[in-house]
Amino acid sequence: MKVASFNINGIKARLPALLDWLKEAEPDVAILQEIKSVDEGFPRDPIEELGYQVETHGQKSFNGVALLSKLPLEDVRRGLPGDETDEQARWIEATVVGEHKALRICGLYLPNGNPAPGPKYDYKLAWMARQKARAKELLEQEEPFLMAGDYNVIPQDEDAKRPEAWTTDALALPQSRAAFRDLVNLGFTEAFRARNTAPGHYTFWDYQAGAWNRDDGIRIDHFLLSPEAADLMQDCGIDKGVRGREKPSDHVPIWVEFAL
Repeated sequence: MKVASFNINGIKARLPALLDWLKEAEPDVAILQEIKSVDEGFPRDPIEELGYQVETHGQKSFNGVALLSKLPLEDVRRGLPGDETDEQARWIEATVVGEHKALRICGLYLPNGNPAPGPKYDYKLAWMARQKARAKELLEQEEPFLMAGDYNVIPQDEDAKRPEAWTTDALALPQSRAAFRDLVNLGFTEAFRARNTAPGHYTFWDYQAGAWNRDDGIRIDHFLLSPEAADLMQDCGIDKGVRGREKPSDHVPIWVEFAL
Protein backbone atom coordinates (compact mmCIF):
# COMPACT_ATOMS: atom_id res chain seq x y z
CA MET A 1 0.00 0.00 0.00
CA LYS A 2 1.40 3.37 -1.04
CA VAL A 3 0.21 6.34 1.01
CA ALA A 4 1.16 9.85 -0.11
CA SER A 5 0.70 13.35 1.30
CA PHE A 6 0.51 16.44 -0.90
CA ASN A 7 -0.21 20.08 0.00
CA ILE A 8 -1.88 20.98 -3.27
CA ASN A 9 -2.21 24.75 -2.54
CA GLY A 10 -5.64 25.13 -4.12
CA ILE A 11 -7.39 22.15 -5.71
CA LYS A 12 -9.04 24.16 -8.48
CA ALA A 13 -5.82 25.88 -9.53
CA ARG A 14 -3.77 22.66 -9.36
CA LEU A 15 -6.25 20.03 -10.54
CA PRO A 16 -4.37 19.22 -13.78
CA ALA A 17 -1.11 18.90 -11.82
CA LEU A 18 -2.80 16.68 -9.25
CA LEU A 19 -4.35 14.41 -11.87
CA ASP A 20 -1.03 14.05 -13.70
CA TRP A 21 0.72 13.10 -10.47
CA LEU A 22 -2.00 10.63 -9.43
CA LYS A 23 -1.75 8.85 -12.79
CA GLU A 24 2.03 8.75 -12.60
CA ALA A 25 2.63 7.93 -8.92
CA GLU A 26 -0.45 5.73 -8.45
CA PRO A 27 -0.79 6.09 -4.67
CA ASP A 28 -3.40 3.86 -3.09
CA VAL A 29 -4.20 6.71 -0.71
CA ALA A 30 -3.48 10.42 -1.13
CA ILE A 31 -3.80 12.89 1.73
CA LEU A 32 -4.31 16.45 0.51
CA GLN A 33 -3.90 19.74 2.34
CA GLU A 34 -4.88 23.32 1.48
CA ILE A 35 -7.63 22.27 -0.90
CA LYS A 36 -9.11 25.77 -0.37
CA SER A 37 -12.58 24.60 -1.30
CA VAL A 38 -15.89 23.91 0.37
CA ASP A 39 -16.94 20.26 0.25
CA GLU A 40 -19.61 20.77 -2.41
CA GLY A 41 -17.15 22.69 -4.62
CA PHE A 42 -14.46 20.00 -4.62
CA PRO A 43 -13.88 18.60 -8.15
CA ARG A 44 -14.69 14.99 -7.33
CA ASP A 45 -15.60 13.63 -10.76
CA PRO A 46 -12.18 13.55 -12.47
CA ILE A 47 -10.58 12.09 -9.33
CA GLU A 48 -13.29 9.46 -8.90
CA GLU A 49 -12.83 8.52 -12.55
CA LEU A 50 -9.29 7.44 -11.60
CA GLY A 51 -10.79 5.00 -9.09
CA TYR A 52 -10.56 7.02 -5.88
CA GLN A 53 -13.10 7.38 -3.11
CA VAL A 54 -13.07 11.06 -2.09
CA GLU A 55 -13.63 12.36 1.45
CA THR A 56 -13.19 16.07 2.17
CA HIS A 57 -13.22 18.46 5.10
CA GLY A 58 -13.35 21.79 3.32
CA GLN A 59 -13.53 25.49 4.03
CA LYS A 60 -14.10 28.44 1.72
CA SER A 61 -10.87 29.91 0.31
CA PHE A 62 -8.63 28.64 3.11
CA ASN A 63 -7.23 25.44 4.62
CA GLY A 64 -9.16 22.23 3.89
CA VAL A 65 -8.01 18.61 3.84
CA ALA A 66 -9.05 15.54 1.86
CA LEU A 67 -8.50 11.81 1.58
CA LEU A 68 -8.44 10.03 -1.77
CA SER A 69 -8.42 6.23 -1.59
CA LYS A 70 -8.57 3.33 -4.04
CA LEU A 71 -9.36 1.11 -1.06
CA PRO A 72 -12.47 1.28 1.14
CA LEU A 73 -12.53 4.09 3.73
CA GLU A 74 -14.40 3.48 6.97
CA ASP A 75 -15.18 5.53 10.08
CA VAL A 76 -14.44 8.92 8.50
CA ARG A 77 -14.10 11.73 11.05
CA ARG A 78 -13.61 15.42 10.41
CA GLY A 79 -12.01 17.96 12.74
CA LEU A 80 -9.38 17.61 15.44
CA PRO A 81 -10.99 16.89 18.84
CA GLY A 82 -10.41 19.14 21.82
CA ASP A 83 -11.89 22.50 20.83
CA GLU A 84 -15.49 22.69 19.67
CA THR A 85 -15.06 26.38 18.78
CA ASP A 86 -12.34 25.66 16.20
CA GLU A 87 -13.84 26.23 12.75
CA GLN A 88 -10.65 25.75 10.72
CA ALA A 89 -10.68 22.64 8.49
CA ARG A 90 -7.32 21.07 9.25
CA TRP A 91 -7.87 17.41 10.23
CA ILE A 92 -9.51 14.33 8.70
CA GLU A 93 -9.35 10.69 9.80
CA ALA A 94 -10.40 7.40 8.25
CA THR A 95 -9.51 3.72 8.34
CA VAL A 96 -8.21 2.21 5.11
CA VAL A 97 -9.03 -1.46 4.80
CA GLY A 98 -6.17 -3.36 3.16
CA GLU A 99 -6.02 -6.96 2.03
CA HIS A 100 -4.77 -8.29 5.35
CA LYS A 101 -4.66 -5.32 7.73
CA ALA A 102 -6.36 -1.99 8.33
CA LEU A 103 -4.52 1.32 8.67
CA ARG A 104 -5.90 4.40 10.42
CA ILE A 105 -4.94 7.55 8.53
CA CYS A 106 -4.96 11.04 10.04
CA GLY A 107 -4.48 13.78 7.49
CA LEU A 108 -3.49 17.17 8.85
CA TYR A 109 -2.68 20.74 7.92
CA LEU A 110 -1.00 22.19 10.97
CA PRO A 111 -1.29 25.98 11.51
CA ASN A 112 1.54 28.13 10.20
CA GLY A 113 1.65 30.28 13.34
CA ASN A 114 3.13 33.49 11.93
CA PRO A 115 3.54 36.17 13.07
CA ALA A 116 5.11 34.91 16.26
CA PRO A 117 4.63 35.75 19.03
CA GLY A 118 0.94 36.45 18.73
CA PRO A 119 -2.50 34.83 18.67
CA LYS A 120 -1.75 32.82 15.52
CA TYR A 121 1.28 31.29 17.21
CA ASP A 122 -0.71 30.57 20.35
CA TYR A 123 -3.26 28.78 18.15
CA LYS A 124 -0.50 26.72 16.54
CA LEU A 125 0.87 25.50 19.88
CA ALA A 126 -2.62 24.81 21.24
CA TRP A 127 -3.44 22.85 18.07
CA MET A 128 -0.29 20.77 18.49
CA ALA A 129 -1.28 20.04 22.10
CA ARG A 130 -4.67 18.80 20.85
CA GLN A 131 -2.92 16.68 18.23
CA LYS A 132 -0.74 15.15 20.93
CA ALA A 133 -3.83 14.28 22.99
CA ARG A 134 -5.47 12.61 19.97
CA ALA A 135 -2.24 10.74 19.23
CA LYS A 136 -2.19 9.35 22.77
CA GLU A 137 -5.75 8.08 22.34
CA LEU A 138 -4.89 6.31 19.11
CA LEU A 139 -1.65 4.85 20.49
CA GLU A 140 -3.60 3.20 23.29
CA GLN A 141 -5.43 1.12 20.70
CA GLU A 142 -2.13 -0.49 19.63
CA GLU A 143 -3.14 -0.63 15.97
CA PRO A 144 -1.34 0.67 12.86
CA PHE A 145 -1.96 4.36 12.27
CA LEU A 146 -0.19 7.40 10.90
CA MET A 147 -0.43 11.17 11.07
CA ALA A 148 0.68 12.80 7.83
CA GLY A 149 0.54 16.16 6.14
CA ASP A 150 1.94 19.66 6.18
CA TYR A 151 3.18 20.12 9.75
CA ASN A 152 4.56 23.63 9.17
CA VAL A 153 7.51 22.63 11.36
CA ILE A 154 11.16 22.51 10.32
CA PRO A 155 12.31 19.85 12.82
CA GLN A 156 16.03 20.72 12.76
CA ASP A 157 18.53 22.92 10.96
CA GLU A 158 19.40 20.14 8.50
CA ASP A 159 15.84 20.45 7.17
CA ALA A 160 16.47 23.91 5.67
CA LYS A 161 18.90 25.06 3.00
CA ARG A 162 19.45 28.30 4.96
CA PRO A 163 18.49 27.62 8.58
CA GLU A 164 19.64 31.11 9.60
CA ALA A 165 16.76 32.56 7.55
CA TRP A 166 14.17 30.79 9.71
CA THR A 167 15.38 31.42 13.25
CA THR A 168 12.56 33.86 14.10
CA ASP A 169 9.89 32.10 12.02
CA ALA A 170 7.09 30.11 13.67
CA LEU A 171 8.13 27.06 11.65
CA ALA A 172 11.50 26.81 13.39
CA LEU A 173 11.06 28.48 16.79
CA PRO A 174 12.27 26.39 19.74
CA GLN A 175 8.71 25.95 21.04
CA SER A 176 7.55 24.60 17.66
CA ARG A 177 10.43 22.15 17.44
CA ALA A 178 9.93 21.08 21.05
CA ALA A 179 6.23 20.41 20.46
CA PHE A 180 7.09 18.32 17.39
CA ARG A 181 9.72 16.36 19.37
CA ASP A 182 7.22 15.79 22.18
CA LEU A 183 4.85 14.30 19.64
CA VAL A 184 7.48 12.05 18.08
CA ASN A 185 8.71 10.96 21.50
CA LEU A 186 5.34 9.42 22.32
CA GLY A 187 6.64 6.49 20.29
CA PHE A 188 6.34 7.56 16.65
CA THR A 189 8.75 6.95 13.80
CA GLU A 190 9.41 9.95 11.57
CA ALA A 191 9.26 7.98 8.34
CA PHE A 192 11.56 9.97 6.08
CA ARG A 193 14.33 10.32 8.65
CA ALA A 194 14.10 6.60 9.41
CA ARG A 195 15.11 6.00 5.77
CA ASN A 196 17.38 8.96 5.08
CA THR A 197 19.39 10.96 7.61
CA ALA A 198 21.23 13.21 5.14
CA PRO A 199 20.59 16.96 4.87
CA GLY A 200 19.42 18.59 1.64
CA HIS A 201 15.98 16.98 1.31
CA TYR A 202 13.06 19.40 1.12
CA THR A 203 9.31 19.37 0.48
CA PHE A 204 8.63 23.12 0.09
CA TRP A 205 10.15 25.90 -2.00
CA ASP A 206 8.70 29.40 -1.87
CA TYR A 207 7.41 30.94 -5.09
CA GLN A 208 9.46 34.07 -4.36
CA ALA A 209 13.11 34.97 -5.00
CA GLY A 210 13.88 31.98 -7.22
CA ALA A 211 13.84 29.57 -4.30
CA TRP A 212 13.23 26.53 -6.51
CA ASN A 213 16.04 27.34 -8.94
CA ARG A 214 18.44 27.77 -6.02
CA ASP A 215 17.07 24.68 -4.23
CA ASP A 216 16.39 26.99 -1.27
CA GLY A 217 13.89 24.65 0.37
CA ILE A 218 12.65 23.38 3.70
CA ARG A 219 11.27 20.02 4.84
CA ILE A 220 7.91 20.56 6.56
CA ASP A 221 5.73 17.70 5.26
CA HIS A 222 6.04 14.63 7.46
CA PHE A 223 4.76 11.13 8.14
CA LEU A 224 4.64 10.05 11.79
CA LEU A 225 4.05 6.30 12.15
CA SER A 226 2.79 4.43 15.18
CA PRO A 227 5.01 1.47 16.22
CA GLU A 228 2.60 -0.93 14.52
CA ALA A 229 2.67 1.10 11.29
CA ALA A 230 6.45 1.54 11.43
CA ASP A 231 6.83 -2.24 11.51
CA LEU A 232 5.04 -2.37 8.16
CA MET A 233 6.99 0.43 6.43
CA GLN A 234 8.97 -0.65 3.38
CA ASP A 235 10.11 2.65 1.87
CA CYS A 236 9.65 6.43 2.00
CA GLY A 237 10.48 9.13 -0.52
CA ILE A 238 9.86 12.64 -1.82
CA ASP A 239 8.63 13.35 -5.36
CA LYS A 240 10.85 16.42 -5.75
CA GLY A 241 10.52 16.72 -9.52
CA VAL A 242 6.85 17.68 -9.27
CA ARG A 243 7.91 21.18 -8.14
CA GLY A 244 9.55 21.90 -11.49
CA ARG A 245 6.40 21.33 -13.55
CA GLU A 246 3.90 23.79 -14.96
CA LYS A 247 1.78 25.70 -12.39
CA PRO A 248 3.11 23.67 -9.46
CA SER A 249 2.20 23.77 -5.81
CA ASP A 250 4.93 25.20 -3.60
CA HIS A 251 4.99 21.76 -1.90
CA VAL A 252 5.76 18.35 -3.36
CA PRO A 253 4.35 14.92 -2.43
CA ILE A 254 5.94 12.70 0.17
CA TRP A 255 5.03 9.01 0.28
CA VAL A 256 5.42 5.83 2.32
CA GLU A 257 4.98 2.24 1.17
CA PHE A 258 3.61 -0.34 3.62
CA ALA A 259 3.42 -4.13 3.61
CA LEU A 260 -0.37 -4.17 3.79
